[in-house]
Amino acid sequence: MKKLISFGFVLAVLIISSCNSQRGGELTGVPGRARYFEPDPFGMIFVPQGSFTMGTNDQSVPWAQNDFTRTVTVDPFWMDETEITNNEYRQFVYWVRDSIMRRMLGEQIDDFVISEDAAGNPLDPPLINWDIRIDYRDEEIKEILNEMYYPIEERFFGTKEVDTRKLNYEYFWIDLQQAAKRSNRYNFETKEYEGYVTNTDGEKIEIQDRSSFIIHDMVNVYPDTLCWIADFTFSFNEPMTTMYFWHPAFDNYPVIGVSWKQASAFCIWRTRYLNAALRSSGQPGIHDYRLPIESEWEYGARGGLDNSMYPWGGYYTRNKQGCFLANFKPLRGNYIDDGGSVTLPVGTYQPNEYGLYDMAGNVAEWTSNSYDESAYVFNHDLNPDYKYNALPDDPPVLKRKVIRGGSWKDIAYYMQNGVRSYEYQDTAKSYIGFRCVRSYLGNN
Repeated sequence: MKKLISFGFVLAVLIISSCNSQRGGELTGVPGRARYFEPDPFGMIFVPQGSFTMGTNDQSVPWAQNDFTRTVTVDPFWMDETEITNNEYRQFVYWVRDSIMRRMLGEQIDDFVISEDAAGNPLDPPLINWDIRIDYRDEEIKEILNEMYYPIEERFFGTKEVDTRKLNYEYFWIDLQQAAKRSNRYNFETKEYEGYVTNTDGEKIEIQDRSSFIIHDMVNVYPDTLCWIADFTFSFNEPMTTMYFWHPAFDNYPVIGVSWKQASAFCIWRTRYLNAALRSSGQPGIHDYRLPIESEWEYGARGGLDNSMYPWGGYYTRNKQGCFLANFKPLRGNYIDDGGSVTLPVGTYQPNEYGLYDMAGNVAEWTSNSYDESAYVFNHDLNPDYKYNALPDDPPVLKRKVIRGGSWKDIAYYMQNGVRSYEYQDTAKSYIGFRCVRSYLGNN
């Protein structure tokens, strides 16, 4: 019996020793972790990390004194090669339309939703079944979807069109700013959260668990096509109002009439859209699209040419042949001297040294940052970033968001790399668009 016990003890020691011998008792990290290689995202340009002098390189024409120069550092990121086009934004609008229709159909026809996962467990709420085709000729389907269209008395010449007022996108994000507050952290002694979070309606809610930091919101995604008329008094812009967003002739033009909230919602949708595709193919869904912070935008616009006035590096808006280098308002009343009276197709002019198009002119672009005249004074010098989630009842001054780059209706001053301006987050203009960025996973 003692021999058996001794033998068992020795065998156990040998087994333990053989397991530990693989690492030799040293700190080696978790084995089997795959090496990650990030492929180039479609339609995006890599902008390497670096430091630069942020701010104007010339006198401030309005003497605003809101863009003092300072040296800052920016981490690497991916940036859209061009501004988001009408056709790219239309993909978002159509996705919202189709998802609403499929949920309506799923409430009465089981085939349009997925109620169980692969293991047979119920899904709450059910998922949309994108694989089944919608037969718009089917009488039952037509009856169910009838409320998605304008009622008969609102139709122009009897044309059956989707009611754009119904195209509302419900989305959510994790408010890391509120979660990071020490007063909102989990208390390991009391085993509960303490503090309050503020939702999009301005209500202060006591923190229950991690879900309290998930902020829900809803926004109508259809561009404000009437902005062409609303922005300019005594100017004939009706053709742009009726044609610009939907006609194929303008597919490759930058989308306009999109508010800051709509642009932010687009970034969240784009993130979910890509990550869902990655997960379906067995890859981790880890990518996060967003609007650029102000320092990223300026760094990208400079194209590696520090202290340059414009994205092309020179002090002038014309090249040696006398041709204008961007789409803006070059002369008093003479909009077409640069090649176009209003917007032009994206990529019409040459890119900067990074390969980014239209970082000056065509349309101004939303950034993620709130506008404050003294932001350069109190911002950090590493990825400077100032954000404020304005509430519905906040005064307009707190709803200002930074726009950059100047537009087709602006003079050359606003196209300068370091010049900043603002617009209100809940407004949409005929001269403001946007592009997305994505943080690079790594630091080189």
